[in-house]
Amino acid sequence: MSTLAAPADRRTTRRITFYVALAVFAQEATWDFYDSQVPPLLREHIASTAVVGLLMGMDNLLGIFVQPWIANRSDNTRTRWGRRIPYLAVGMPVAAVLFTLIPLATALPALIAVIFVYALAGNTFKPIAQALLPDFIPPDRRGRANAFVKIASGLTVLVSALISAFLVDDHPALSFAVPSALMLVCTAVLVWRVRDSESRGYRAALTEDRGAAEPETRLRDVLRDVVRDHDRSRLLVVCTVLLFACAWFSSRALFTPYGMETLGLTRGEAGSLTFPSGIAFLLAAYPAALLAERIGRIRTITIGMSVFGVSLALGALAPTPATTVAAFCVGAVGAAGFVINAAVVLWNLAPSSRVTGVYTTLYTVSWAVGGFAGPGLVGAMIDVTGWRYLLLDVALLCALAVAVVLRVAVLTRRHATSLQETPKGHRS
Repeated sequence: MSTLAAPADRRTTRRITFYVALAVFAQEATWDFYDSQVPPLLREHIASTAVVGLLMGMDNLLGIFVQPWIANRSDNTRTRWGRRIPYLAVGMPVAAVLFTLIPLATALPALIAVIFVYALAGNTFKPIAQALLPDFIPPDRRGRANAFVKIASGLTVLVSALISAFLVDDHPALSFAVPSALMLVCTAVLVWRVRDSESRGYRAALTEDRGAAEPETRLRDVLRDVVRDHDRSRLLVVCTVLLFACAWFSSRALFTPYGMETLGLTRGEAGSLTFPSGIAFLLAAYPAALLAERIGRIRTITIGMSVFGVSLALGALAPTPATTVAAFCVGAVGAAGFVINAAVVLWNLAPSSRVTGVYTTLYTVSWAVGGFAGPGLVGAMIDVTGWRYLLLDVALLCALAVAVVLRVAVLTRRHATSLQETPKGHRS
């Protein structure tokens, strides 16, 4: 029986991975294009760069509040279509329609209103599609599946660049319609082909419902459990995600001025230097999942962050364009070890199938908070140390993340040892 089940499980894994990657690709294609082309629209009305940046950060701010709430709602949803698909079936088309309206809003109040409502709608389904992975896919295969999803997400940068190159200048409204059309098509395919009511996670949640004291899991109870747990592993993983996000996003957001101030490059030359590291990340994504299956996810995360931090620190010793590109390429390979496996660690630490949506959001929100806080924090460090030491400043944040995850490794080994020493009849 097991020999027949294994190929079926592999087929399900491949099928669900493809459809989730398709959904994430559609979502991120609109977000990448949003980040690229909405700032110029705002600058037509607003002279202050700070105000433009504030408005562009609105989606991250909304996500901190909306994503945990909607993920908890999806965890508690029970329909014949499952608990995730109903939110994707409604949220993605609504966001796609709103996205097409952005270039048509010619007055500033209308433009701000449209991007606010789009950001609100987009955040209502942002973590939902990725939560399908732990619903369908067993823990030992989640790393590989997440690697393909991250590769699909990374490819959206190329799609956004192509749309910008061929359509934005001559057909601005059409350029926004293309990502919207991609989202609508991908939503139709996902809703047609996937019913998460058939997933092992959904079936396990139904079984747990029958024995649960409460009919629903409350968000505050899930978060309280993470914060108050004496083991602290889950809270420390969340802190690690936040710290590494600070390092990753600050290295990206501040790279162009670093290239101009320290390397003596033009704005265009500096901005183009990160392209090879983007390719390196995509190439390293799947091997990072395979490595984690061999040596463990926490160890892979620790090695990956260490490689990222050390490569940038070494790059700071000889600040030339060639050494900087090499440092960022090696660093991107290390970052893949973290990005591919961190969410999987949280999924596998979830105490119940009833809360996998919230645990997905623990990753996405902590990653977003780090992306919001990191550039400002490192910018403050640059005010003290100067642009010359940007890479060292980023490496310092990375070292803090490594220190936190090493504590997780200690707790994990201690927990494993305690289980081995506990008499068999007394194990939970």
